[in-house]
Amino acid sequence: MTTIIDYDTGNLRSVCNALQRIGVEHIVSDNPDLIRQADHVVMPGVGEASSAMQKLRERGLCELIRTLTQPVLGICIGMQLMCEHSEEGNAECLGIFPTRVKRFVASPEVKVPHMGWNQIRNLRPPLFSNVEEGAYVYFVHSYAPMPCSASIAISDNGTTFSAALHNRNFFGTQFHPEKSGSIGEQILKNFIAL
Repeated sequence: MTTIIDYDTGNLRSVCNALQRIGVEHIVSDNPDLIRQADHVVMPGVGEASSAMQKLRERGLCELIRTLTQPVLGICIGMQLMCEHSEEGNAECLGIFPTRVKRFVASPEVKVPHMGWNQIRNLRPPLFSNVEEGAYVYFVHSYAPMPCSASIAISDNGTTFSAALHNRNFFGTQFHPEKSGSIGEQILKNFIAL
């Protein structure tokens, strides 16, 4: 069973629908026991980093998430919260990925938020097994983690950023696999196969 962590940050329905499409049994919960017992854990999110961290603290989930041993996938802000720090609301985050989240600098050539389809490259397995270099995925974000030793995919929006991260059993995607068509489905299947 896959547990999707509920911490009041939206986009749960689209993640549920994507898992349903690929035949994955799942529940949505903030119950520590159900999260701990899951085969896989997904931490999605749409929202603002400091208030999202506050929601995790209120539910007593910060230390629980750090100590999970099964495969964990953070999506968008879910991944950002696993980094060390976010400029969004000056938030201290979970510290799982060794990088910081910074805001894009808008310019005539750089749109903020970064929204729509963009290419990812420098793809590393297992999350990107059977995904072609330069594949297009769907992004919606104004902040992004900087490249680091945990980067397993990068992309660009005026600057190069981490499109995906991996450290131990923790994975994250800045893009939305649930909105990225067949490429996103392959990435979710790769995660569930771990």
